[in-house]
Amino acid sequence: MILPNKIFSGAYREGHVQGIAIDVLRGYVYYSFTTMLLKTDLSGNPVGSVVHLAGHLGCITYDVERNRLYASLEMKHDAIGAGIIKRTGWNPTEEDAFYLVSFDCDSITHMNMDAECEDVMRAVYLADVARDYCSLDTHSQRPHRYGCSGIDGVGIGPVYGSLPNSPKKIMVAYGIYSELDREDNDYQVILQYDPDVIDAYGARLCQATPHHSGPDTCEARYFFYTGNTVYGVQNLEYDPYSHTWFLAVYTGKKPQFEPFRLFFIDGGVAPADARLIGRGEERGRVLQTAALGRAGKQACIRGCDFPYGQTGIASLGNGIFCFSQDGGNKEDKSFWTTVVQYRLDPDGEELFYEL
Repeated sequence: MILPNKIFSGAYREGHVQGIAIDVLRGYVYYSFTTMLLKTDLSGNPVGSVVHLAGHLGCITYDVERNRLYASLEMKHDAIGAGIIKRTGWNPTEEDAFYLVSFDCDSITHMNMDAECEDVMRAVYLADVARDYCSLDTHSQRPHRYGCSGIDGVGIGPVYGSLPNSPKKIMVAYGIYSELDREDNDYQVILQYDPDVIDAYGARLCQATPHHSGPDTCEARYFFYTGNTVYGVQNLEYDPYSHTWFLAVYTGKKPQFEPFRLFFIDGGVAPADARLIGRGEERGRVLQTAALGRAGKQACIRGCDFPYGQTGIASLGNGIFCFSQDGGNKEDKSFWTTVVQYRLDPDGEELFYEL
């Protein structure tokens, strides 16, 4: 199918866009609107939606082989959770819970499908995330290990350091609180899960009594040094054409780091076992930056100032990407996005130019 250069999502009152995913083969676009998943055709005409979510539905990623959509879902009671509760008027549980959810794409057939009552969504409890969110950091003695605010970015692709055609894994990135007076929160933290394991643990979710069906630990935990960014990785996307993982963030506020909007992980380089900066004697699997963008205030960190990606990235292959350009109306509290095609230009000042 032919993908238009621009696709308008339509306006919805479910919160601003958090992520996009595109199924070019079958001709669908998916959008996370914070408390709703929307499915449209390639012209932006609505096909179906999943509603009745009490938490923060974040970044989404599409697995073409399984025809499933994976997303992060947080149900928590910090500033983000409080905002969702105030807007929706619904607070079903006092527990802070974190899930990797999956949607059966063929089952999304009409608008306003109930996430709990209709057999369209499965949820897997992420115990690692819950522990880090609720734990005191052993190094800094501050709340939330690594500064963990939950999860947001989700991507699917080969293990770091393997070939592009290697088996795919699901990577889930932490949200990180913007706390400028601590030094132990300068890494992006990424957890690795096997899709077969995730599908096996998946269970229907009752948000009033959150279940704990999920693996006790992830397959692997990685660290990527960028400096602290506001709420960590907003969108995570693997691009097989460049063998690179793209990380879109809200710019960090620590003055010693360049306030980049995009960072890049070299998918072909295996993580190194290294001592973690700012975390005493702790060691971890540290990922390598890709040779894209420019060096920042610290030469070991590269990124770029391209203004889009925080509300959605989708790699289409052959150097073509779609980026979400979101908007909203304060009067009626509606939100929308336009999905716009760009080509990667490794030598360009902003790395991408619009098609």
